[in-house]
Parts: sequence; structure tokens; C-alpha cells
Amino acid sequence: MIRKTVADAQEALRGVQDGMTFMLGGFGLCGIPENAIAELVRLGIKDITCISNNAGVDDFGLGLLLQKKQIRKMISSYVGENDEFERQMLSGELDVELTPQGTLAEKCRAAQAGFPAIYTPAGYGTEVAEGKETREFNGKMYVLEYAYNSDFSFVKAWKGDEAGNLVFKGTARNFNPCMCGASGITVAEVEELLPAGSLDPNEIHIPGIFVQRIFQGPHYEKRIEQRTVRKRD
Repeated sequence: MIRKTVADAQEALRGVQDGMTFMLGGFGLCGIPENAIAELVRLGIKDITCISNNAGVDDFGLGLLLQKKQIRKMISSYVGENDEFERQMLSGELDVELTPQGTLAEKCRAAQAGFPAIYTPAGYGTEVAEGKETREFNGKMYVLEYAYNSDFSFVKAWKGDEAGNLVFKGTARNFNPCMCGASGITVAEVEELLPAGSLDPNEIHIPGIFVQRIFQGPHYEKRIEQRTVRKRD
């Protein structure tokens, strides 16, 4: 049995360099690879491109990389919770490519499956489609979108085994699965790392063939992005 375990985030991120493109799983602050992000901050990697649904908040998630101005370009769908992101975008310090959420997911999935591109109806007739090839299928217009080309995928799962098989919990099963295997190297961090063969095959969401490195995270903060409470009666 091939074992893909590494000791920690430091070993898992071996080979990351300035100017690389990274995919990072998560939705809001749910299911984000907290330890991989912390290691990227510690390493001081610069001029990177990040593909992620959103940019975290000011002091957590990808917001930590934005604070240090390590991100050159952000490819995402929703960025409304990060004031520093807004400031850098409006000042021209940060290159931003806003992408419809479903298109972002499918461009990741296309890379995972080895497809060079997809056709999607999302964005046709808008600025999203400017300069892109369009084509009609069954009377409906579609936009050609190329699959992403990235160096590393950083994902977070609930459980994993030494062979790289992954199980996600609840809504943390968001962008993480489609980013596995969509880059040259996929790094998975998990809350619980088990011996190979411990997971029920029927419960595995991502098979180990899509994962190159896996480690157990020492700590997860699991912040709530927007806490909404009701006044006491």
C-alpha cells in the first residue's frame, strides 16, 4: 500500500515557490486548509495566484496572506467579507478575476478530470464573456472556459488515511473535492489521520489517487464567518 503521509505542514508544502498558482478549498471559513495557509504565511511566499471561492476575512483564512501582500492575483467568486481585499482591489494593488461560482467549480473539476476546457451558459452576454469564444448548442449560447492550471491544491478533510483517501464532513464538502487532483500536487490536511484500510470504501468521497501528500493538522480554529443571534425574549 502506498503511504502518502508527511509529518506536518512544513513537509507537505515542500516545493512551493514565489509566483506559483494555488487552489485552496473552503466556502467562507468552512473547510479551509488552515494549517497550509499558516505555513504559506510563515514561508513568506510572494506573487502568488490563489484560486478560491472567497478570500477569507481580514484576520483569518486567505486574509492572512492578503495582510502580508503575498497574493498578486485572486481568482474567486465572492469577496464581500474582507475589507483589506476590497482596499487592495480598488487601489490596484491586487489583480482580481471574479468568476461565477459554478464556473469556478467546473473549471476546477475539468482540471481534475484532465479536460482542457468546458462550455458553460453562465456569463454569456456579459463582461464575463468578453474576448472569449462562444458557441450555440441546441439553440442556447455557451461560453468557452479553460480549465485552471495550478501548481498545488490545498484541501481540508474531516478524515483521511495513509493512502490519501478522504472523507469530508457536512458543508466542508464544498470546493475541496473538485480541487483534489486538479493541480500538479494535492496536499490534504485532515482532522483525523487513520491507517490505510480503516475507512469504509462506501464512505470515501475522494480516492487517494487524487492526493499526493496528507497530514494531520495539529489545530483547527473553525471560526464562524458571520455570527447571527436572536435577541433574548
